[in-house]
Amino acid sequence: MEEKSYKEYLGHITTFIFDVDGVLTDGTITLTTSGEMLRTMHTKDGFAMKTALLEGFNVCIISGGSNEGVRKRLEGLGVNAIYLGAHNKIEQMEEYLALHNIKPENVLYMGDDIPDYPVMKRVGLPTCPQDAVPEIKAISKYISHKNGGQGCVRDVIEQVLKVQDKWNGNFSAKYD
Repeated sequence: MEEKSYKEYLGHITTFIFDVDGVLTDGTITLTTSGEMLRTMHTKDGFAMKTALLEGFNVCIISGGSNEGVRKRLEGLGVNAIYLGAHNKIEQMEEYLALHNIKPENVLYMGDDIPDYPVMKRVGLPTCPQDAVPEIKAISKYISHKNGGQGCVRDVIEQVLKVQDKWNGNFSAKYD
């Protein structure tokens, strides 16, 4: 039996779940003299998440990290489902899906490293950034041409919304 192209899954996606470090960020952590850990996120990824939310998609974040600055940034975009300090991502994903009555086959998950592996094996469309580790690339149905923190989240969200005719360029009504 021939494997389906990742594009055949895009029309069924209702939910985006993203890791943070290595997906929404480039995985680099800058340490200040006080010990604070700073991360950088791409504004185009933020715009895409906000657009997905405005179009009625579910957006969830599941991260092993626990930086409250990350939470503030995501909440500022309208993301309310944020699981930080998640060491068993399956538990958080299953809790979120049950709470919102979402089927795993309707989920696009983007991860970049080994802690994402078990979750990615259970969703309909596992995806990763171009610079993900080989084990994650091997199970991904789509590998973005963008690296983590460099627009890979925008890449997958935009593709899903375009296929579902929800990325139509008429943004003035929502953003004016």
